[in-house]
Amino acid sequence: MSKVIKGALSLLVVAALSVFAATPAAGQQSTSRANESKLDGNKSRPAGEGAQVAASTGGVADALNPGDEAAIQSQINSVYQSFYNAYRLGPGDILAIYVDKHPEDTVPRVTVSPVGQVYFPLLGNVSVVGKTLPQLQEYFSTAIAEYIRDPRVTVALLEANSAKYGVLGDVRNPGVQIMTRPTRLLDAITASGGITDTGSASNVSILRQYEDGRVQVFTVNVKKILSGKASPEENVYLRAGDTVVVHGNLFKSIGKVTSVVGITSFVSFLTRGGR
Repeated sequence: MSKVIKGALSLLVVAALSVFAATPAAGQQSTSRANESKLDGNKSRPAGEGAQVAASTGGVADALNPGDEAAIQSQINSVYQSFYNAYRLGPGDILAIYVDKHPEDTVPRVTVSPVGQVYFPLLGNVSVVGKTLPQLQEYFSTAIAEYIRDPRVTVALLEANSAKYGVLGDVRNPGVQIMTRPTRLLDAITASGGITDTGSASNVSILRQYEDGRVQVFTVNVKKILSGKASPEENVYLRAGDTVVVHGNLFKSIGKVTSVVGITSFVSFLTRGGR
């Protein structure tokens, strides 16, 4: 991972800490039936056998031991790396284009236009939509070689503003997915390769951050959905920015999980695009 991208990730962690610090201290919890209206924050329903809803993750949570926290952070770092390598740029994304030892040609911040272009001084308007960061970096390095001898170009993604969600925990392929269509919880788990043998289908959580920084946790019994014993509404639709956590060997208590700085950073990244 380049120094620039590592720096961008460090900024994400700092931003997430600011968001987490602003989260209300109350750790109130309530229970409700898992359905879209509840996940959208509409009026509560009587407690039942559906999803359990924690009003905020701002309460005091038991700390993970260092080994567990390191394992969680390792998975998150791997997910970030895969995302940055595979992400295809779209309108609204914000980039930085650095040319080593040529600050006059460096563009520290540029937004992809609605028609999928960015302006780069040496080349004019450049079409970037649909390209990955490695592809774009290679293109710039080749294209400006006419003007700069042996150029060293680094392209960093500052804000990823496409609608996206994340899946972490005991699934075969944890990662960040772009939401190209309405996506239900079961769709997200399937797209991540399904739950591993160490995962718990009866203990799957959805973390959702709101504009005021508040994070809600919704726990769903996916085992009931898979067995056909749940109502259709319990296989809820995800919203852009949601993080699905499948509990098991890696992610155990949701209270402990939400105390990990890397998790708050990840949720903020998905919700706010890295701002």
